[in-house]
Amino acid sequence: MKTAKITTVLLIALLLAACSSGGYDASATLRMGRGTYRGGVADGKPDGYGVLAVGDSVVYSGQWKGGLRCGYGTSTDSLGRTVTALWRADTIVRGVVADSLGEYIGELDSAQAASGHGAWSGTGGAWYEGAWRGGLPDGFGCGVAAGGKVQVGEWKAGRYRGERMTYTDERIYGIDISRYQHGRGRKKYAINWNKLRITHLGDISRKKVSGRVDYPVSFIYIKSTEGASVRNPYYLADYRAARRRGIPVGAYHFFSPTSTAARQTRYFLKHTRFAKGDLPPVLDVEPTPSQVRKMGGAKAMLARVRAWMKAVRRATGVRPILYVSQQFVNKYLPEAPDLARDYMVWIARYGEYRPDVRLAIWQLCPDGRVSGIVGEVDINVFNGYHDDFRKFLREATVK
Repeated sequence: MKTAKITTVLLIALLLAACSSGGYDASATLRMGRGTYRGGVADGKPDGYGVLAVGDSVVYSGQWKGGLRCGYGTSTDSLGRTVTALWRADTIVRGVVADSLGEYIGELDSAQAASGHGAWSGTGGAWYEGAWRGGLPDGFGCGVAAGGKVQVGEWKAGRYRGERMTYTDERIYGIDISRYQHGRGRKKYAINWNKLRITHLGDISRKKVSGRVDYPVSFIYIKSTEGASVRNPYYLADYRAARRRGIPVGAYHFFSPTSTAARQTRYFLKHTRFAKGDLPPVLDVEPTPSQVRKMGGAKAMLARVRAWMKAVRRATGVRPILYVSQQFVNKYLPEAPDLARDYMVWIARYGEYRPDVRLAIWQLCPDGRVSGIVGEVDINVFNGYHDDFRKFLREATVK
């Protein structure tokens, strides 16, 4: 912000020098449409310093050149805020807009609203610099929310959307599988573990892909259990196959709204393997609104989730990861700040923007394709690059 202010002062000085004029009548009064101008005049036109007013309201006060605003001046926007700006030939170059919420320094449009590039500093500590349109952040920018959270990525009409991802072979991709990757009904399929390659990122959402989609499977999560009575019959065989090939592997439990957290915890721990180097266990939570109501509401549901996470952490020595949807994040996670603080999130969000959560893994699509597996496969991307992934494997996995 200091740099922006210094730049503004330098621009003011340059424009004042460029727009200055010699000899003028500094005490003239002119009619300009519905307004009255008082100030410097040259050749019958406003020139130098002057004030334009409509009735008792000042429309503009500042520098003029040949009848046009040129240089440093102040005006009032449609919201009644004072705008201090640089003008060239009646067009705003850049300006400063301040109100009770904060101060904006940057480019403005013809309506004196933030547009183009600019920086805003809020009175509550929030900050943003980047693209603007119509007075709102719109486009790429970076900032800090009022709570101190850093936000870098795309904004749309004042709303932070997240980082717009480009998918290349530099990112870390993985899959999650269950019994459905082995067939449905009477049709059964084996996974060809020697041919595993991610070949398609799905069509359910728009994605920006650079180059050919032909990525190695760098990690695998396998469904182990559900509730307190359902097991994946292929879990153990798939787990052993991944371990033999050196693929980092972990297990997830599908949360049931009809079983207690204690019963589900015991069932998951009894039927799941946890060897050195395995990925953190995951709780997959996907309740419907009616299921949440039957559990006694959001607080009761979150209490069960919290109990499972704590118990599994004690038993395995690692922090589990919480798998949820974007809707869950929006609706329920604000009611459990401890969960958002203490556990990383694996989120199912089928969009082009990186989710704005404490992200570990992002499920990109449910309709991807993997050579060696028949049918559709969930494709995931790790939140980071190779150095981050190596650090994750060192610090977050089973010891």
